[in-house]
Formats: sequence, structure tokens, C-alpha cells
Amino acid sequence: MEFCGYKAHQRWLWHAIDHLSGVVLAYTFGNRTDKVFMQLQKLLKPFGLVHFYTDAAGVYKRHLPTAAHTVGKLHTQQIERKHLTLRTRIKRLARKTICFSKSVFMHDTVIGLFVNRYEFGTPI
Repeated sequence: MEFCGYKAHQRWLWHAIDHLSGVVLAYTFGNRTDKVFMQLQKLLKPFGLVHFYTDAAGVYKRHLPTAAHTVGKLHTQQIERKHLTLRTRIKRLARKTICFSKSVFMHDTVIGLFVNRYEFGTPI
């Protein structure tokens, strides 16, 4: 979770990784609403995913079948590790730095460029 401009305007990086390989399949930015989750689901459709491991956010319960959904931290460690890497490498994600994003456009652009380079290209 990140803040853009002020605490009431939270931005989330939603991303999905392959549980076995740890490879990022897709990502999107936004708040924690059904609309943003549906955008991520649309990006994941070509992969034909059959099971999801998530936290306990209500959006998952509303849109994922119970039989194909596991809630808990045991299976989300890889994605939490990726979040830690982002917070460590991108100063914009630290709220008390001079590099903090106040613009949603710049925030999403910088993080998106980093994710694309780090996950899909040569690591920085």
C-alpha cells in the first residue's frame, strides 16, 4: 500500500504471481475495490488460473469461488517478499522521503517501470 498526496488517497499495487515459479503474471494499480480487482482478473484470464491464494480482503470472497480460493499467509510469502523488495528499492514508497510521489501518474509510472524492468527484463 502506498499513499499519493495524502493518507486518505491510498494506492495499491495489485499483482499476481505464479505460485510455483514466483514469476509475476500481471499487475495493476488502484484502490482496494471490486473494479480494480476485476481489471486484474481480466489480465489473468489468458493464463487459465484454477486456484488463488490471497489475504482476507472481501473483494476476493465476492469474486472468487470458494473451492478455488485459499486465504492465509502461508501461501502469500512470495508476494510479500516482492513487496519488501519494492519498498527497499524504490524510495517513492517510503512516505517520509524527498522522492515521495504526490502525483498518481508519476507514482504508477515509476513503480510500473520498475516492475517491468525487474520482473520482465534485466534486473536493475
